[in-house]
Amino acid sequence: MTRSKLPNVTDSIFTTMSVLSQKHGALNLSQGFPNFPVDPVLKGLITKAIQDDKNQYAPMAGLMSLRAAISNMTQQQHKAFYDPENEICLTAGATQGIFTAIQSVVHTGDEVIVFSPAYDCYGPAIELAGGKVMDIAMKLPEFTIDWQEVKDKVTARTKMILINSPHNPSGNMLSHEDMLQLEKIVVEHNLLLLSDEVYEHIAFDGREHLSAARYNGLRERSFITGSFGKTFHVTGWKMGFCLAPKKLMEEFYKVHQYVVYCVNHPVQDALANYLIQPKRYTELGAFYQRKRDLFLNLIKDSQFKFKASLGSYFQLLDYSAITDENDVDFAKRLTTHHKIASIPISVFMNGKDPKMLRFCFAKKEEEIIATANILNNL
Repeated sequence: MTRSKLPNVTDSIFTTMSVLSQKHGALNLSQGFPNFPVDPVLKGLITKAIQDDKNQYAPMAGLMSLRAAISNMTQQQHKAFYDPENEICLTAGATQGIFTAIQSVVHTGDEVIVFSPAYDCYGPAIELAGGKVMDIAMKLPEFTIDWQEVKDKVTARTKMILINSPHNPSGNMLSHEDMLQLEKIVVEHNLLLLSDEVYEHIAFDGREHLSAARYNGLRERSFITGSFGKTFHVTGWKMGFCLAPKKLMEEFYKVHQYVVYCVNHPVQDALANYLIQPKRYTELGAFYQRKRDLFLNLIKDSQFKFKASLGSYFQLLDYSAITDENDVDFAKRLTTHHKIASIPISVFMNGKDPKMLRFCFAKKEEEIIATANILNNL
């Protein structure tokens, strides 16, 4: 029998909860995808691209028009220039970008520092590269990072640190001081950084997303991944991108060309034209803040406790005043008995259970209201 390369990997919690939600006809606030219509303008652009026969292979790194648009966006947002010619690559979703970045630089025995709770694709990608995950638990309930603990965790085998801000599942965001501490560590120890910034445009209450691209010591040693699927409510299009300085991107391209070679041509063409108007991403934070505020205002008198999400389209709710059940059991009971699906976060925390569930509020208003009504009656 073939020996598994990922013996501990089973169906993800996202698959489990979505299947359970479908089986029981529950409102699905578990998996992180919007359920409202895509902008008709964007639909029209992809239709035009197909009709214009933009249907064959795109260049390996992506259409130059889209790479240039990404470069302009990054320059405008973060005052950082990435050369469209050799520092940007379009990927089949940010997950492929994360996987490719890790495969391109992590070797057998290398250690990668990951902060938990963390998106579940990080660990398997590191293991497949022969690396070792060095987990550092975030400090609850604020979901912050103890930088002294990070310094203590660095060894001669440490190759990379992996961050995610705005953070999934907590909705927290790294501060300027956090980024300076991170920069000091990676420069002092000559480490690489993988910065997962898929929710970069979804920040609330006047906060600004601080990309690794803004910090010279980080920019010159970082892979940065982004997601048009998250930004433009088209997760099924699986279109992301990666930014990196030329020498790192050269290694990225080597792996990328043998993983997918290139990604969807008509989608790239549509996005290149759609990005001409920056307000289509600069107004995203306000759009989602209205949904967050609606959700939290409706459940403010419930038995759930919460700290308002600072970014992303996720909200954690503390249910400790309701039941002592572990979060997996409670999430399943909510789905089967109360018809509302969420994500238990202990599965991303090596079993540690803070009695919190993650809810995705990237939903239609009527679904947010229906969810609040259910939660208020618990």
